[in-house]
Amino acid sequence: MEKEIIDLEVKDFSFRYAGASADSLKKINLPIIKNKVTALIGPSGCGKTTLLRSLNRIHDLYPGNEYRGEVNFEGRNILSADEDLIHLRTRIGMIFQKPTAFPMSIYENIAYGLKLQGIKDKTVLSGRIEKALKGGALWGEVKERLNDEADALSGGQQQRLCISRAIAVEPEIILFDEPTSALDPISTEAIEKLIMELKDEVTIVIVTHNMQQAQRISDYTAFMYLGDLIEYGETDKIFNNPDEELTKQYISGQFG
Repeated sequence: MEKEIIDLEVKDFSFRYAGASADSLKKINLPIIKNKVTALIGPSGCGKTTLLRSLNRIHDLYPGNEYRGEVNFEGRNILSADEDLIHLRTRIGMIFQKPTAFPMSIYENIAYGLKLQGIKDKTVLSGRIEKALKGGALWGEVKERLNDEADALSGGQQQRLCISRAIAVEPEIILFDEPTSALDPISTEAIEKLIMELKDEVTIVIVTHNMQQAQRISDYTAFMYLGDLIEYGETDKIFNNPDEELTKQYISGQFG
């Protein structure tokens, strides 16, 4: 059996929002396995989105938040004060709950991050854009309308555009924050299928309130409650034979 490789490792990690009197996350220890899907589940307010957004330091967009512990990636602790956050967010991309297409053409949405990387050659750009849109399962639908405004796309198409934009810069990890909660069932199915295909290329962490979704698409699951990581393991075990009573109660719907 092939040995699992840890792509990113959270060690004794705590987080406190600016002005708060208590930690929102308390000494979290969590391995994120390479080329697998890890789902973060738990009731609202348990800290799963706070943890997800710590993994590429999106919290730094708002001053005064406090990190303690380690988040180790590519041989370094990314919580270091000298971490290059623009480079970090290229390596660890994020897809948000609501699709966030930029107010520009489909082509320019995908080209945006590539141009930031210094790619100017139009032939190279066009090739990378086509590859990214194919990777986001969108190329067939938009290849004749790349100059159209991105906001003309449907919600599901815009979410796949955001995924294409993220993978265009060839990240190692993509973080998904409830990516299907605003989508219809058909679009949700398309995004789930895409996530399962993408893990051949990238490592994925997804926050979801939908436990059936976690069961369908994830390889590993972490159950969180009130800022603590209660249990982590292979998804099948977490859902069918959890070790912790609290996990069992949540999975069975006794609270949520």
